[in-house]
Formats: sequence, structure tokens, C-alpha cells
Amino acid sequence: MARIENYLLGMDCGTTNIKAIILAEDGTVVAEASRPSKFLSPGPNMQEQDAHEWWDNTVEIFRTLTSKAGEDIVKRIRGISVSSHTVTMLPVDKEGNPLRNAMTYQDDRSAAELHYIVDTIGFDRFVEIVGGQPAVAFLPNKLLWFKKNEPELFAKTACFLQASSYINFKLTGKMTTDIDQASRTQCLDISTMKWSKEIGDVIGIDLDEVLPNPQLVNDIIGFVTEDAAKATGLIAGIPVVAGCSDAMASMYATGMSRLGEAGESSGTTSLVFVGSDVKSAPDIPVVTKPCAIDGMPWIFDAPIQTSGAALKWFIETMAAEERAYAEAHNKNIYTYLNELALESKPGAGGLFFFPYLLGERAPLWNEYARGMFIGMGMDMKRSDLVRSVFEGTAYALRHVMETVKESGAKANVLRICGGGAKSRTWSRIKASMLKMPVYLLDEKSGDVPVGDALIVGHKVGVFPDLTKAVENIVKVNEIIQPVDEWVEVYDKLYPYYVDMYKHLDVDLKNLKNTVDSIF
Repeated sequence: MARIENYLLGMDCGTTNIKAIILAEDGTVVAEASRPSKFLSPGPNMQEQDAHEWWDNTVEIFRTLTSKAGEDIVKRIRGISVSSHTVTMLPVDKEGNPLRNAMTYQDDRSAAELHYIVDTIGFDRFVEIVGGQPAVAFLPNKLLWFKKNEPELFAKTACFLQASSYINFKLTGKMTTDIDQASRTQCLDISTMKWSKEIGDVIGIDLDEVLPNPQLVNDIIGFVTEDAAKATGLIAGIPVVAGCSDAMASMYATGMSRLGEAGESSGTTSLVFVGSDVKSAPDIPVVTKPCAIDGMPWIFDAPIQTSGAALKWFIETMAAEERAYAEAHNKNIYTYLNELALESKPGAGGLFFFPYLLGERAPLWNEYARGMFIGMGMDMKRSDLVRSVFEGTAYALRHVMETVKESGAKANVLRICGGGAKSRTWSRIKASMLKMPVYLLDEKSGDVPVGDALIVGHKVGVFPDLTKAVENIVKVNEIIQPVDEWVEVYDKLYPYYVDMYKHLDVDLKNLKNTVDSIF
């Protein structure tokens, strides 16, 4: 058997855990490790994480990996790529020391600042600059909130970093950012791919001074320093690339390598990707971002806020009867819900579930959207309720895909990785809802750090032909075809899903404002 000469290290700093792997050039994962990440909620609508914990966890993870792999393999690690959740606001001083906890994309405290920015610039002009719908998850409003509310810390700030950028700094000593995450901040002018002076002027911050110059996802930004090597067990001098968001790494992990394919990283949230050979207009609900895959210069990247989270919420709050049955019969609750959903007919007897439990990102971009059941009747069965949750998340997926197709992309198949790929029932519903075959990937193939490893492997020459590498590494477990009877039903019902929300949009916004004023 031929000796494997090349290994790669991929790591993802996710919102709930940090995970990393060492991947051999033949696709074998030779070592993996993870650590949980804590959320801090210092007040209403506040979500933070401690950057020191990111690095502490990274050190523990890398030490575990190097110990498992052994010195011989560690010496043959050819490159490192780190991805992370985004958008994050982490201010650091000139030595790179964090000045406060990082504010994550889930932090909503700066809604007033967002409205000020959009009102000052004008909605249409703001969308034209950033190429997306304004939302509190992004960076301009967080920067303005920080400047207004913590001026002493703001005055000490030399740079704002993303989670992966901070880890890269600790590895290389370089403060950088990647073009993928830069394009998601809503501080970048997508027409010039430079930081927007217009947005900077409105918030009173020179963005060129406090945000690093964006670099390509696969640009080598530096090398593991001697200090970082001592801390982690790695070898000094290993190249580190700029990296990307967990969304972009997830796209690589789905094995997308050619136009005509769509990907879904189906976990707590869903990240949906569709490649494009043309750049989209900036004033549509889902826009293209730069992509480093050969032959796929642009990617539609559409996050859905709650998919797996909606199912988990249902289990925890409404499925006591199902939990008791599953426990009594020694069944996994998710397996039982899959079976129960099939006892209901497609369309769940006219019951719709809207999975907007945390608002919605693509294609609504509304923090005030709310979860709803519509269509309940006295004849409703428990199985209808269960099926409606599966179908509601699939309607949300179709809403994204229809929006992307209207914007110029094409998709003939959907590749699914993550926890959602374990559900055949859910996948049959998605295949029928989208009218396309669904490729279910094996659990290792869809791992985000695998995507990171593919990115850096292509850059350093370990995987010169990315399409071939994907075919060898990303395995398809099963292909699920649409069910003709279900397709017909969903085609008739889908317009109601879209229209009913549109009719309630203003009322939901006013309701949230009223509720916020009461509570």
C-alpha cells in the first residue's frame, strides 16, 4: 500500500462547538476532536461569546489531534484552513487582545442603530451598496452601537475581527479577513469589493482603518509561528489560508463542484447554496457572493434560520405524547416522528407550519417574522401536526430555491449533508417539494471541517483537481427521488404558504413592536 505523504487540517468554529479534523489525501479522517462553545447572554437580545475560549478550545483541539495523529503525520500537514460562524463583532487592540466579548450574529441589541443607518442612507441605496437586505445580524449597526455605548473600549480598538480571523491571528500573528465573510458583513461595497466609505461616513468610522483588507478564501495569509506551534503541538511554518464562513465551508463539504447542483447543510439552521456563472443584481432577496470553485465564480448562499431547530423545538414543547411513546417502545424520537409523519397524507390535511421561530433570514430577512400553525381543524390528527413541521421547513427551502431560480441560477439536484440527511421522510418531502432528486451524503462527507480541508488542499496542490477530489472524498449514501403524488399536492399548496405570510407581514411587524413595548 502506497505511503500517504500529504495531510490537511480543517477546523470550523461553529456557534455551538469547535471541531477540527486531520484529513489524509485519500479522504481518510485520521484524527478529529471538538469542544463545546458557550453562549453568554448579559441582557435582553444579547448573544456573546468569549474569544479567549475560542483560542483555549482551539489549543485543546489541536493538541488532541496532534496526539492522536502522531509526530510522523503532523510533520506532513501541508496546510490549515479555519472557518467560523459569521457575522461577529470582535474588537481587539493593536496587540490583538480582545477588548470585550464578541457580539455574534444572533445579537439583536443594535436594532435601533440599524434603522438609523438604513433611514439615513435610504433603503434602496443601502441594498445597492451591500447587495442584500438589511438585518440586525450584520456589522454596521453593531459597530455603531459599540461606538455609542462603549466609547472607551472603542477608542482602544485597532481592528475588528471575525471568529476565524482571530484564530488565524493567534496561529500566524496576522490580522486578516477573508472576502467571503467580508461580503457578509454589509460593510462591503459589492460593486467595488472594498469597504464602503458611504456606510463608514454614516456611522462615523473609517472602515479602512479598523477592518482588514479582504483576502481571497484560499490566499495564504501566513504560517504557523513558533509560539503557536509550542501551544498547539503543530509544526511551525505550516501555511494558513484566509478561510471563510462556515456557510462557504459547508458548501465545499456538500461536494458541490459544478453548475446545476444545489447544496443544503441541514442542521440546527439550513445553509442553502446554488452556483451561478453570473453575478446577481444587488436588489433581490438572495444575492451572489464570490466563490473560489473553478467554473463557479458566484454562489447564491441563503441561510434559513430554523430547520432542525424547529423540529427540536416541536419535540421539546409539543411532543410529550410522542416522546413517551418512543421511550416506552425503545425508539429514537426522531425515528418515530419520521414514521408518524408518513401516517399523514401529503399536505398534512391543509395544516401549514411556518418555521419562523427566530425570525427568518433568506428570503424574508425579517427579525419580526414568527412561527405559526395555520389551518388547524377539529379533524386534525397528531400525525398531521408532525408532518406539517417537516413540510413547513421544506416550504421554506422551496421559497429560497424559487427566489434563487428567479434570480438567474439553475439547479437540477440537491445535495444534503448534516443531521437532516439522516431523515429519509424529510428528504422525500424535500425532493417532492423541489421536484428534483436529493443526494444524501454520508455523515463524514458533510462535515464542515472536510470543506475547510478541501479548500486548503486545492490551494497547496494536494487536490489539484477539485472535482475529482470531491468525487473521491464526498460520498453519496442514497438518492431520493420525488414522489409524483406529493409533487402534485405541494405544487397546489405552496402558493398559499407564500401568500399567507405576505398577508400577515405588516401585522407581524406591528405585533412585535407592541409586544416589545409591553414586555
